[in-house]
Amino acid sequence: MISKIRSHHQQKKAYVYLRQSTMGQVRHHQESTERQYALADKAKQLGWPQVMIKVLDGDLGISGAQSYNREDFKTLVADVSMRKVGAVFALEASRLSRSNTDWHRLIELCALTDTLIIDEDGCYDPTDFNDRLLLGLKATMSQAELHFIHVRLRGGKLNKAKKGLLRLPLPLGLCYDDEGNTIFDPDEEVRNVVKLIFSLFQEHGSAYEVVRKFASLNLKFPKRAYGGIWDGKLIWGYLTDNRVLNILHNPSYAGAYVFGRYRYAKNILPNGQIQTKTIKVPMSEWTVKILNHHEGYISWEEFCRNEAILSKNQTNKEENLLSQAAREGKALLQGLLLCNKCGRRLTVRYKGNGGIYPTYECKHLKREGLTGRVCMSVQAGALDRAISERILEVIEPEQIKIALKAIEELEMRNNLINKQWGMKIERAEYEAQLAQRRYEQVDPENRLVASTLESRWNDALIKVEQIKKEFSQFQQKKPLTVSKEQKEKVFALAKDLPGLWNSPTTKEKDKKRILRLLIKDITVEKFSEVNRATMHIRWQGGACEDIKVNLPQRVYDKWRYSPNIVERVKALAPALTGSQIAERLNKEGLRSAKGKPFNKSIVDWIRYKYDIPSAKLKRSEELTVKQVAEKFGVSQHVVYYWIERKFLNARRINNNAPYWITLDSEKEKELCQKILESTKIQKIKERTKNPKTKLQEV
Repeated sequence: MISKIRSHHQQKKAYVYLRQSTMGQVRHHQESTERQYALADKAKQLGWPQVMIKVLDGDLGISGAQSYNREDFKTLVADVSMRKVGAVFALEASRLSRSNTDWHRLIELCALTDTLIIDEDGCYDPTDFNDRLLLGLKATMSQAELHFIHVRLRGGKLNKAKKGLLRLPLPLGLCYDDEGNTIFDPDEEVRNVVKLIFSLFQEHGSAYEVVRKFASLNLKFPKRAYGGIWDGKLIWGYLTDNRVLNILHNPSYAGAYVFGRYRYAKNILPNGQIQTKTIKVPMSEWTVKILNHHEGYISWEEFCRNEAILSKNQTNKEENLLSQAAREGKALLQGLLLCNKCGRRLTVRYKGNGGIYPTYECKHLKREGLTGRVCMSVQAGALDRAISERILEVIEPEQIKIALKAIEELEMRNNLINKQWGMKIERAEYEAQLAQRRYEQVDPENRLVASTLESRWNDALIKVEQIKKEFSQFQQKKPLTVSKEQKEKVFALAKDLPGLWNSPTTKEKDKKRILRLLIKDITVEKFSEVNRATMHIRWQGGACEDIKVNLPQRVYDKWRYSPNIVERVKALAPALTGSQIAERLNKEGLRSAKGKPFNKSIVDWIRYKYDIPSAKLKRSEELTVKQVAEKFGVSQHVVYYWIERKFLNARRINNNAPYWITLDSEKEKELCQKILESTKIQKIKERTKNPKTKLQEV
């Protein structure tokens, strides 16, 4: 050993590296710690002065499987690479590292910087091939030793777990007896509050609803402290959704013993560190599952149902993007409808007046750019009414049983809540009595202690009165007993289930939960030509049924005029104007599509829409005022003058219509004579200097 240590090694520092895997080893295996500290004396014996010896003991209690969390090991590697270290002292190779990657990197750096590695067995020069080979074998054995330790420990735990004897941390409400058997918690208040959680979840089907219910009831939930002076003490606080989910997902409450619900997985972070994560294992891959291992709060079947409900409630899952869970909103069939074209679930879109009219739509093909329009769009009202009527028909024979079951569940839940409040008061009274006994046992002369205990006693009495007051106020708002009148009302409602279903007080969410208990899914097939849809219902029991639904008319269909009115307008159009047709239709008692009286604009729109030609009221032999004026070479004012004086035979349909004039040969000669006799007309003709007039032709 000494022959390998040269003067240039001793001119650099000697690093003594200490490490033990856990703090328990540091506390209870101090002999190993002392042996590692003794390496500093060995370095001194080999020629390094005390000032050149540096002890690295910051990694005590840290595993050597990785190096990212061992700061002293990082310091050692950095100083070796900068040629500051002459020798590295360690008790054995496993103290430096149990990872081949970290170990061989250190050997490589020591070989490049001519740094020795010294352990309890000898001194090794990494620049020498044989020493490097031996160090590599030691590293391999160190890593293999870690593997063997893990295999032995894992095998022992697994063998004990297969027999259901391995003690695992039990959730709140369960504990071990003196013989190691799993039993209910002896605290009745704890047992009751756990039962209440399962009862409320069965009613509402949502962990968040359970939390809100606890908050509305002003109830608190306990957690048990572990370790320290608070070990085993119950700490009461507000319930959170995370705690509810942990209780619902824990199979211990179903009387099952389970091992292997979680496993560890390692990931490489961007900075090169290795991160260990806990991953939840699917139920089918649990290592050990022993049913009926102990008495549970619920059955295994109910636990599986709760798991299925919670799985559907997760909207962040790929299969639950459209959320089949019963939620708020007027659309009763949300999450149950399937498109017959693409097979995807229909989503709900609320339209009109701030979104109060629900519509079921399938946009899958449009979102993927396969089509330019939605696969299907159906108003929710018609489908919801049809399904509601069918559901009421199905459950009608079971109405009385439903009423009895509702009363039983209501009484059971109220009893649990009432009992929880009673035990809450009882616990507060016990704490007040305990504070009183402590106060009475103290020496009255010791006023420093007596005043403190007296204050605690007063606080405990105030807390008792406050809880009783809260319970009294709660009873006034929400009675916890089912009276005879309430039972009679339930039976009456059961006999009139349609009235209860359509009552404004019945929440849409409750209706959706009932639908999901009976119906698995519904495939919708829409026929736009006949404005009808067919719903292919698949019930939970496996039976299938088809229901045809007449869809409501579209808005433009409602405003479309009936064939009778169109035919009537066609019959009147050849002889009457638009105003006359409107007047005739109003006299006949007809009204427009919007219920208003007819007018010229409405009639003109009908004629335009259905291509009804206008009336040909002018006869072929009749002339207009302009044509008569041109014929006789006079102005139109003259023609109007003749009409006013009844010189011409003219007619008009209404006051605003034009004149249509009928002329014969005698009337033409008479008018020509009037023109010749009129000096005024002759003067006008001279001013205009017409070279030729119609009069001369005549």
